[in-house]
Amino acid sequence: MKPKMKPKMKPKMKPKITEMLRADADAIWKKIVEHPFVNELYAGDLPAKKFKFYVLQDYNYLMAMIRVLSALASKAPELLIGEILEIAHLESTTELDAYEKLLNKLDLSLDDAMSVEQMEASSAYANFLLATSSLKSFSEGLTAVLPCFWTYAEIAETHRDELKKNANKIYVEWGSTYLSNDYISLVDKIKSIVDRSCEQSSYKDLRTTFVTASKYELLFWDGAYKVPTK
Repeated sequence: MKPKMKPKMKPKMKPKITEMLRADADAIWKKIVEHPFVNELYAGDLPAKKFKFYVLQDYNYLMAMIRVLSALASKAPELLIGEILEIAHLESTTELDAYEKLLNKLDLSLDDAMSVEQMEASSAYANFLLATSSLKSFSEGLTAVLPCFWTYAEIAETHRDELKKNANKIYVEWGSTYLSNDYISLVDKIKSIVDRSCEQSSYKDLRTTFVTASKYELLFWDGAYKVPTK
C-alpha cells in the first residue's frame, strides 16, 4: 500500500507594501476615520463655518499637491512618468474645477482661498510633502502623498450609510466624490504604483514617510475642527 502523500502547502503570499504601510499606520487612521470633524460632516451636523474654513485651507493644500506631483513626475522612472503626469493633470483640472464650483456654492471666491492665512498644520504638511518629493527618492515622495488620497476613500466608505441620511446637500455632494468609481480608481492607481515601484526601497524609510504623512492628515482635521464657530 502506497503511503499517503501530504498535500502540498501553498506558499504564503507576501503582503503588498501598501498593505504593510496601512497596517503600520492603523492607530492613526482609526483616529482620522472617526475624527469629530469627519463624523459631524458625514452626519450633516458640522457647522458651516468649520466646513468653509476647511475648504479654504484644503484649496491651498491642493495647490501644493499639484507642485508635489509635478516634482515626482520629473524624477519618476521612465515607465511611470506618464502615470504620474496623468494624476497631476487630474488634480490640476478636474479637482481644481470641482473646488472652484464648491467655493461658489459656499459664497466664497478664489480670492478668498488665495488670501486666507494657512493654519500651521496645513503649512507644515505642505512643506513636508514638498521637501520629501524634492529631496528624497521618488519612492518616498510617492509614499508621502498616498495617505491623502487613500484616507479620503476609507473615510467615505466607513461613513457611507451616514451620508445616505445626510440632509445637507453640499456635504452629500462633497462626500459622494470620494465614493465615485473615478476616485476609487485613482486611489487604486497610486497604490499600484507604490507597490510596483517601491520593492527595492528601504521599507523602514517608506514606513517613516507614510506614518508621518498620516499624522499630518490627522493634524489637518484637528486644525479645521478647532476653528471657532462664533
